[in-house]
Amino acid sequence: MNSKMVLYVIKRLLLAIFTIFLVITITFFAMHAIPGGPFLSEKSPDPSVTAALEAKYGLDKPLGEQYITYLKGVVQFDFGPSIKTRGWTVTNIILTGFKTSAKIGILAALLAISVGVVLGSIASIKHNKVADKAIMVTSTACVAMPSFIIATFLLLLFCVNWQIFPSRGDDPGGLILPIFALSLYPMAYITRLTRSSMLDILGQDYIRTARAKGVSEKKVIFKHALRNALTPVITYAGPMIAYILTGSLVVEKIFSVPGLGSKFVSSIINRDYPLIMGTTIFLTTIVVLMLLASDILYKVANPRMDLE
Repeated sequence: MNSKMVLYVIKRLLLAIFTIFLVITITFFAMHAIPGGPFLSEKSPDPSVTAALEAKYGLDKPLGEQYITYLKGVVQFDFGPSIKTRGWTVTNIILTGFKTSAKIGILAALLAISVGVVLGSIASIKHNKVADKAIMVTSTACVAMPSFIIATFLLLLFCVNWQIFPSRGDDPGGLILPIFALSLYPMAYITRLTRSSMLDILGQDYIRTARAKGVSEKKVIFKHALRNALTPVITYAGPMIAYILTGSLVVEKIFSVPGLGSKFVSSIINRDYPLIMGTTIFLTTIVVLMLLASDILYKVANPRMDLE
């Protein structure tokens, strides 16, 4: 790794840290600026009870002192106790839910990349033929539909009408539809991305030269074209994981998956401010790190990129 690459990684890392710090600050003050309080939903709470609860969770201290205390806790991955889930810390809730969300996210990402690259390659090889047009029409329709619309459609079709899969994510086989719902959009996007990149590569002079020399079409496609066409897919890997993580928030709730997404939605409904802030910061950190990794991998895959 040369000095320019090291400097580039350091700059990107510092920018990532600053972004996370900015999100922590905005999230903290935004939560405290919301009218009302986390105990507002209680049935006519006595003022003395409310004061005792605020003292218990440190909400009676000056806002600046609360902010400094919260920053110290975040550095130690301690987001404090959950207000609504008694006996649980926010960190424990996040880690417990993320085990399921991570499993769904990894499988959805692998499915999206594998199928998307294959379909995109077929579409480019069969350019302007029936297979290409069918793949493009389908992928365009999938890109246009949000994940929660896809999830609702799959739920009605395969759980209510045909009853092939269970409707709850915690039942055996219940994660199949959530995984497919989360993978469909990035799968369609990767299909279009691979097709466009492959068509550009297949039109290059060195591809025509290889064909003129009698190199087999299979070798031209897999050794020369596809390998170079995957660079945009690598770049998209970071944003794709970000999409899957944020898209899982609603999809998990629709399929009753006991993951981090459903817990985050529930925390908003229950006004569990520590859990809202902790989950937001946790997801933001993962998204920022994935984008950082994507930038670095893109440079590794394309050394000619100008680091400036």
